[in-house]
Amino acid sequence: MLKTPAYAAPSKTAPLGPLAIDRREPGPHDVLIDIRFCGVCHSDIHQVRDEWGGSIYPMVPGHEIVGTVARVGDGVTRWKAGDVVGVGCFVDSCRTCAACEGGEEQYCEKGMTPTYNGRERDGKTPTFGGYSTRITVNEDYVVRIPDGIPLEGAAPLLCAGITTYSPLRHFGVKAGDRVAIVGLGGLGHMGVKIAKAMGAHVTVLSHSPGKRDDALKLGADEFLATDDSAVFARNKNRFDFILDTVSATHDYNAYLRMLRLNGTMVLVGIPDPSPVSAGPLVSRRRRLAGSSIGGIRETQEMLDFCAEHGLQADVEVIAMDRINEAYERMLRSDVRYRFVIDTATIQGS
Repeated sequence: MLKTPAYAAPSKTAPLGPLAIDRREPGPHDVLIDIRFCGVCHSDIHQVRDEWGGSIYPMVPGHEIVGTVARVGDGVTRWKAGDVVGVGCFVDSCRTCAACEGGEEQYCEKGMTPTYNGRERDGKTPTFGGYSTRITVNEDYVVRIPDGIPLEGAAPLLCAGITTYSPLRHFGVKAGDRVAIVGLGGLGHMGVKIAKAMGAHVTVLSHSPGKRDDALKLGADEFLATDDSAVFARNKNRFDFILDTVSATHDYNAYLRMLRLNGTMVLVGIPDPSPVSAGPLVSRRRRLAGSSIGGIRETQEMLDFCAEHGLQADVEVIAMDRINEAYERMLRSDVRYRFVIDTATIQGS
């Protein structure tokens, strides 16, 4: 086993602190990665504080991982030492169900293996994430970071990037479509960039009027402040597609009425339940759907798309020992738009 410096949550109420964890030596089909940067996702907070239930402690969060291949197993053919790679939200899956065979491992019928706060396929060994200096991953669950994307700006693409790219791609957003992005945070800011790069006319819907300038700088064509309820009436039947990134409870029905005939609204945030009425759906044959992350193939496609269009996440790089402060700032929406940990600052590294 490889003793590895990390930062972990010992319980749902304790702050994160240093912890040495064990990483496995690379097996025949494994890749050992020296982690360079790890993004901080809002879901890290949810899981560290057991807000979704079932948290496993000690917990080493982090599923937006970029780094360099240090060693590979004897049977690895796709990767070599020195390759710049990434690891996203999962590190394994059953590989045999229809979803896995279709390249959509995120929907594995037997459950994907999350990068952290989960169990390996043996059902016993806990998984530890990217708040650490290295990680060992099966070669099939690693993606290549293209040249041209700074590593710190690439890290959040492994979650925020693919979470927004996947529904835009799956539901066929194309040039000229009128797309609205609800919320301008870690997810929303990438949604704006990606939808704009696809050629859409992009409008940001936010309850914070102060984000108008940021939205336009990110590439949005318009900004609508939803703290004014009249906005919903003035923009009825306007959008072809709405990507809802908000995790706070809000009225889905108001946004659904902003869709045109055959329009689609996709949820990627996970708020508390909000009632959905049949009226807004049936009156214009609208769709309300959900989307998770993406599979390995689609994640690589997203990274290549971002490289082609010069896209990266807007980040604030922090030292590892500032993670508890960063969590509190995230809860105040005091970040533009993603914290990224410089893992060289982890104690013992």
